[in-house]
Amino acid sequence: MNAMLFRRVAALALLAALAGCATRPAARPATPHHAALLVSIDAFRANYIERGLTPNLVALARDGATTPYMLPSFPSLTFPNHYTLVTGRVPDRNGIVNNTMRDPALGRFSLSNHAATSDGRWWAQAEPIWVTAQKQGLRTATMFWPGTEAEIHGMRPDHWIPFDDSLSSRQRVDRLMAWIDEPGAKPSFDTLYFDAVDHAGHEFGPDSPQVDAALREVDDAIGYLMAALRRRGLYDSTDLVIVSDHGMADVPRGNIVFADDETDLASLTAVSWGVMATFNPKPGVDATHAIARLLGPHAHMRCYRKEDLPPRLDYGHNARVPAYLCLADTGWAITSRQTLAERTSPMSRGEHGYDNLDPSMRALFIGHGPGFARGVTIAPFPNVDIYPLLAHLLGIAPLPNDGHLDAVKGALAPERPGASPAGQFP
Repeated sequence: MNAMLFRRVAALALLAALAGCATRPAARPATPHHAALLVSIDAFRANYIERGLTPNLVALARDGATTPYMLPSFPSLTFPNHYTLVTGRVPDRNGIVNNTMRDPALGRFSLSNHAATSDGRWWAQAEPIWVTAQKQGLRTATMFWPGTEAEIHGMRPDHWIPFDDSLSSRQRVDRLMAWIDEPGAKPSFDTLYFDAVDHAGHEFGPDSPQVDAALREVDDAIGYLMAALRRRGLYDSTDLVIVSDHGMADVPRGNIVFADDETDLASLTAVSWGVMATFNPKPGVDATHAIARLLGPHAHMRCYRKEDLPPRLDYGHNARVPAYLCLADTGWAITSRQTLAERTSPMSRGEHGYDNLDPSMRALFIGHGPGFARGVTIAPFPNVDIYPLLAHLLGIAPLPNDGHLDAVKGALAPERPGASPAGQFP
């Protein structure tokens, strides 16, 4: 959906709801110290907060700024949306177009391919805010975030570690606090990443007791974080920006579209499977018949040439997007019979990656701290707007981006005396 159309839809939805290593400049003085802490709770669907299981998140939302939901970018997948949040560019323009993708020069990218995820060339189509902040004299600490393991545009975060799924939610907070406690200038931009909710949702489904337990775990970590900041005298000078990358939909057992029943896979190269299956024609093979079958009507999935995707998805121009895409109906997934037979675990009971307008894909936003208004709810907005919001809170000049600070200005506190002016936004 283009930004103008989405904002109209979002406004109507809210009304209805209310009715019912480069050289770095010298570090800036930081007295008193102010920081922006970006927290991601992977796959925290917007309405999870209504379950009564997350009192710390509810308290922050009530005392700060929130929205009924934040709209993820398409595709509603983890790496594309995390990079959108920190670049302000939709996946088609930030280069991370899928969790699994191919590049003509770089080869294959997947979440488990450390050689790819740590290669800055994959991330170089956009610049993340930690790099921009460092170029403008700020220090950064990233406790997990897609892209932080790579040197991007010649720079890495001041503090980072390779992703380690074995670290508990509280241990991740402890590691960030250890960096903050180090002598010298403190980081002004920090990140935290929690994935317990995502894991539980995939394995057991969004309505499972396991997801409820994961919600409690992450909310406990948020409370633990708040207490840690208070002990250090940093709570009142830290802007918390708590988000999720996307939501989660229930996928009943057996809701599988087998692509080899729908077309001739011998003529196509499958690039990715899942909610969005993508294909390129095999070189030197006449794939005309296979493509015609692929583009024909199917039960529970729709297939497109990438140039024919609905314009509102803002997707399909990047060279890393394969020639043909099939998008499953919500509650379904796409694979091949051979791929399913080779799996060592069952298909997921919960999935994301669907049309980003689907209500089950809606994401969380809470803003709390000196930069935010207190007790306000603003209209839903697309997640590209988080980037200019972060730049404003940090007082840095943003790079050109797809976001608009005006869309979230209702969440902001009145300008503080002496605060750095926000940059200009397209």
